[in-house]
Amino acid sequence: MGEFMSIFHNLYQYRELLKTNVQKEIRGKYKGSFLGVLWSFINPLLMVLVYALVFPYIMKGNGIDNYLIFLIVAIIPWNFFTTVITSGCNCIWINGGIIKKVYFPREILPISVVVAGLVNFLISCIIIMLFLLFGGIGFSIQLLWLPLIAIMQSFFCLGLLFVLSAINVYVRDIEYLVAFLINLLFYATPILYTADLFPEAIRFVLYLNPMAHFMDMYRSIFYYQTLPNFGSLGYLAFLSLVVLVVGYFIFRKLEKGFAEEV
Repeated sequence: MGEFMSIFHNLYQYRELLKTNVQKEIRGKYKGSFLGVLWSFINPLLMVLVYALVFPYIMKGNGIDNYLIFLIVAIIPWNFFTTVITSGCNCIWINGGIIKKVYFPREILPISVVVAGLVNFLISCIIIMLFLLFGGIGFSIQLLWLPLIAIMQSFFCLGLLFVLSAINVYVRDIEYLVAFLINLLFYATPILYTADLFPEAIRFVLYLNPMAHFMDMYRSIFYYQTLPNFGSLGYLAFLSLVVLVVGYFIFRKLEKGFAEEV
């Protein structure tokens, strides 16, 4: 436990480095592009536009009202997940030169990726708000659940990233495998469709995927404007903390060889 608590001491001691890395992650992603950080808004909008035009024909009208809003309240949180995981897989490897020369807590690198992703996600929620406002759905008090759900997703992503970024130092194929698996996971997550599409007898298989629960949480507070399912909320809180703690300990075990491998 003491080893795990040391992360808070390290983050405070190296808070300026963390701040600088987060700023670099946010600004550096679109550095040199004409529209800059506006791409954080444009990318999910383009994704939604494509799916909103094509997928209703595949679904042949599944009775989903405001399908465009139904999509956007899930695709933007999904984009948060995929951006963090895919871009963070090689965060240790690409900083190999610094790791060899300067000591700093290595966990700052994946943490910076997740914090930057969380900031971009919360900014992107402005898009959701605009669609809710102009789409006739409006807002509800359930939006107060947003920070908690976003933090749980951040913990879940960080735990995964601790493991993936550390293993990627030793096995460079990991980042390519992860990109492939995320593409598969997209279609196994109720983003383009509702879970009701599957028979109730096998629907539990869909919810073995934690991201299915996250999508339900976001749709509850944004789209349906109802309380999130407390069973799913408790499950995600427990799972996120377990993944975070286990991921951190794996990271600490593997970081001993970073300087030799990068």
